[in-house]
Amino acid sequence: MTTLGYTLFDTAVGTCGLVWSAAGIVGLQLPETAPEPTRDELLERFPDAVERPAPAAVQPVIEAVTAHLAGAPDDLRWVPVDYQNVSEFDTAVYEFARTIGPGTVATYGEVATRIGRPAGAQAVGQALGRNPVPLVVPCHRILAAGGGIGGFSAPGSTVTKRELLALEHAPGFDDPTLF
Repeated sequence: MTTLGYTLFDTAVGTCGLVWSAAGIVGLQLPETAPEPTRDELLERFPDAVERPAPAAVQPVIEAVTAHLAGAPDDLRWVPVDYQNVSEFDTAVYEFARTIGPGTVATYGEVATRIGRPAGAQAVGQALGRNPVPLVVPCHRILAAGGGIGGFSAPGSTVTKRELLALEHAPGFDDPTLF
């Protein structure tokens, strides 16, 4: 059995949690209302994780997530992800989502088509709802058909999704312009 470590860290939007294994990042918990609920939610999802200081290999991930949430978007494609206990379909969805850069969006249907399941838009949405590493797997960049916001299972729901898209200056979500 793989030993999971976790740590909490402060960001511009609140306290996040990060879970890792020897193979990569296993989970990212976006902020709840306070640090304790963030820890509780993280441990509910990863009950075997043990709190410990972040090792040197994990520290750059924490720094990048912190910078991203402070308004310096990073595509985070360089972050190694350990998809343990993740289905083949979900992994395909997540890997495609990781190709969508900050400030860019796709629809559930587009993702389904690109991974070879053109009738699977709903399944794509369900997979994204199970995403264990939001931001690293940027599920917030995937929208409903016609540009609708769709769902978002992280704390704050679609409000958080809109804020993340605005932070990345995604068209239609960033600061309004006159033209």
